[in-house]
Order: sequence, then C-alpha cells, then structure tokens
Amino acid sequence: MDSATEAFVAHRNLLFTVAYEMLGSAADAEDVLQETWLRWAGVDLATVRDQRAYLVRIATRQALDRLRTLARRKESYVGPWLPEPLLTAPDVAEDVELADSVSMAMLLVLETLTPTERAVFVLREVFDLAYDEIAEAVGKSAAAVRQIAHRARSHVAARRPRDVISPADTRAALQAFQRAIETGDLQDLFDILAPDVVLLSDGGGRKQAILRPIVGAGKVARLMTLGFKRLVAEVTVEPVQVNGCPGLILRLDGEIDGIVAMRVEDGLVSGLYFVRNPEKLSRVERETALSR
Repeated sequence: MDSATEAFVAHRNLLFTVAYEMLGSAADAEDVLQETWLRWAGVDLATVRDQRAYLVRIATRQALDRLRTLARRKESYVGPWLPEPLLTAPDVAEDVELADSVSMAMLLVLETLTPTERAVFVLREVFDLAYDEIAEAVGKSAAAVRQIAHRARSHVAARRPRDVISPADTRAALQAFQRAIETGDLQDLFDILAPDVVLLSDGGGRKQAILRPIVGAGKVARLMTLGFKRLVAEVTVEPVQVNGCPGLILRLDGEIDGIVAMRVEDGLVSGLYFVRNPEKLSRVERETALSR
C-alpha cells in the first residue's frame, strides 16, 4: 500500500467510530469514510504533521455536513427515530468509556445537542482531542470550543444515566426480558421496570412499531403483555453485544426481526429501545470494529 492508503487503513476504525458517534447511523458513517478517503487521497502528506488528527478533522467536517441531511430526513421519519444498532466485539465492552459513548442511551442523549456541540463533545470527551485540534475540525476558535465543550458536557451530564451500570446488571434485566418473551410470564420483567420507564420502537414505516414513546411502567407492561402473547413460540431470542452493551436479537422464522437494547439505572430498566426498521439491521449480522 502507498503511504496515504496505509494511514487511512490504520485509522479506519477510529474514523468510523467518530462518524458513527456523531451521526448514530452506520450507513451514513460509511459514506463519511468514503468522502474522507477521497479528500485524504488528494492531500500532500509532506505537509501533514499529525496524520491521525488530520484524518479526524476531515471526517468530522464531513459528518457535520451529513448531520444537516440527517436532520431533514428525521423530520419526515415515521415514528420515533433510534440509532442504527451495531453488533460489537467483547473488546468494546471492556473499554468502559467507549462502550458508554456508543450505547443506545448515550447516542439518544447526543441527539439533543446541536451538531457543533455534538462534534465537540465527542472529540473531546471520547477521543480526548486537544481544543486547538477540535477548533480546526469545527471551524471555531479554541476559546469558543472550550465554551461549547463546557455547555455540551453540562447538557449531557443532566441527561445521561445517573450511575455506572455494570454489564451484569444489564444482562440480568435482559434475561428477565428474554424469559418473558420465551415463556409469556411477565412478572420478572415487571419487577425491574422503573416507574418512569420509556419504551421507544423504531419501525421506520417499514415494520409495525409504536408511533410514539410509551411512558410509565403500567403502560409499558400492558403493551408488552399484548405483544408477547403473539410472540411466544414464534420468536427466538439470542443474547448479543449491541453497541458495547448486552442486548438481544429477535428472530422470526430464522430472520432477524428486531434488536432490543436497554438503559438501566439504579437497578431498574428506565429505557427500552426496540429497532425493527430493516434498513437499520444490516450491521447486526456481523461484528463492527470500533476504536478510540
């Protein structure tokens, strides 16, 4: 490989992770990688002091441009929009900070930031880039980036899970969920629902899904009771690592029908995320490599 290709390949997983955390879409992150490569291939490497930082800067700019396209797409999206789930390797879960940053719960928190705030937060808090490097990537002064980083950090801190959840706690919640699907006995699941639990279901207009968030343990439990009665004996459930956290793949007649991820706080399930949109399920057939 030539030097440009070698550098791009060496940092490809990092660039994909940056783009994915900014966009919440693997398909769009791959498009960002293509655009990043096209621009990188035309760069005079003799003028590049830090190849990693330069590549991240290109990818960030491309992701910021694509965020605007995604915003327009989400305006006409049918029902709740959820990030595109990824099947991840065990090493992602072992990196606690990386696993937290790509979790479904965190990606939904990042959705509440402005595009620039999201870019600054991801580059600073997840990838530990210097303020001057981030400033070049987002087209702001280093002083402005410091202010944006502080604002984004406070915004995220107010909305992220209140405590660090161990994978074992999440697995226990998912096992209760799996038993409920396989047996139709929902009592164990009811016992771990937080009073203000929120259920989000993403079918994208392609698969049947709930078109609005369902809030409250009673409402969520009643809805799942109706749904599970139809699913028992028809659906098989497979525990997997989804976005660095324990998750479930639901298969109907051997085909992937959906992905279930959870947000767990204080030992109770506070968020249930069910992705059924077929366009968002292509990355759960194989593991996606992520890195920082």
